[in-house]
Amino acid sequence: MQRSKQRTRHSTADPIVEVRNVSVTYDLEHRDAMVLDNVSIDLQRGEILGVVGESGSGKSMLANAMMDAVEEPGITTGDVRYYPESGADPVDVLDLSDRELKELRWEEISMVFQGALSSFNPTMTIRGHFEETLKAHDYDVDEGMERAHQLLADLYLDPERILDSYSHELSGGMSQRALIALSLILEPNVLLMDEPTAALDLLMQRSILSLLDDIKEKYELSILFITHDLPLVAGLADRLAILYAFELAEVGPSEQIVRHSQHPYTRALLKAVPNLDAPIETMKPIEGSAPNPAHTPEGCHYAPRCPLATSKCHREAPPWENVGDEHRTACFHHEDAEEAVPFEQDVVQS
Repeated sequence: MQRSKQRTRHSTADPIVEVRNVSVTYDLEHRDAMVLDNVSIDLQRGEILGVVGESGSGKSMLANAMMDAVEEPGITTGDVRYYPESGADPVDVLDLSDRELKELRWEEISMVFQGALSSFNPTMTIRGHFEETLKAHDYDVDEGMERAHQLLADLYLDPERILDSYSHELSGGMSQRALIALSLILEPNVLLMDEPTAALDLLMQRSILSLLDDIKEKYELSILFITHDLPLVAGLADRLAILYAFELAEVGPSEQIVRHSQHPYTRALLKAVPNLDAPIETMKPIEGSAPNPAHTPEGCHYAPRCPLATSKCHREAPPWENVGDEHRTACFHHEDAEEAVPFEQDVVQS
């Protein structure tokens, strides 16, 4: 490899990526469609941050914005700052040139997309994907392929079998693990994972999550894990960030969010999760539907579906409230959320 990276382990006040007031808009027939609305969040060095929300809530857009990878005609505004080393001067991601962005992506911040089969070229072996990536970034191929062998072995795969295979010759779990290895081939500091286990069965999902914890420690990664399944990621993530209709609703340590969530939407998500151990009458879908990006409501975006909403909620955006240690929520009525939206905490597998 061309370089050896020195990394510092996670501390609670050591961000590796800072997102500040980031919005993403599209001009749809002369009307702005907001698909990310003034989001501010930190990814701490060495942590796993779970970003959770319904489909279409803006989760993938947040990850794309962190790499300045929102496709035109989308417009990204705000600030994204990346700190390659603890205490170093930040890199302003949204101000980088195309050449600088090429270096940032894969080499510093890498991404694993949902569905490995759609990420691999079916006419190329897995080995070809690794070699092509190394050559594109001017890395030593022989040294890089040694790393590929190690990465695949760390993910409990047979390196030679995998490298000589085409993607369609691998099972879903094998191809997803091969994609994770490919995303790490250039030694990034940050791994963004967009619903990486959504297409897999529950057993394989759990297996990959367990492997991620090991990989994070060995390669000193900071991971943003995007999912719609809150209980799935709760046992893996250090913190959770709940997105609803393009804006953050609640952020805090995983245990706090699962056991003492203070936002009606978070609690409704937990209540709606199917669980074989929960009485069927305790599981209820969230009534109503999320807003259209071109017609987001004034005030709190969740107000039209919220059992606690008042006229104030429909008029004003709620401020962030500190409700625990590193636990924040954006709700005028957070003190009443537990009573208004109860759920069986013991059945949430965290």
